[in-house]
Amino acid sequence: GADQPLPSIRVLAKELKISVITTKRAYEELEKDGLIYTMPGKGSFVARHDEHRLDESKKRLVEDKLKEAIEAAKTMGLTKSELNKIFTSVLEGE
Repeated sequence: GADQPLPSIRVLAKELKISVITTKRAYEELEKDGLIYTMPGKGSFVARHDEHRLDESKKRLVEDKLKEAIEAAKTMGLTKSELNKIFTSVLEGE
């Protein structure tokens, strides 16, 4: 629940057998997305549920995935028009 403490970065890294740097990056991403907050000297905690913030996080995730798809399409030589047709077709479930 909200305000629940998370394990320290070092403890979690050791438990998961991953680097401290990787764990720190994950905590930073969670904080950037508003899912956790950090209090220096106290640790990281679960953030209160904020519908708007979660919506923005979901939108950003979808946007990132679309950007990846667009880059892949450009690499394959697809035009904007062709990409638009594909997007519309997928969106309409055809």
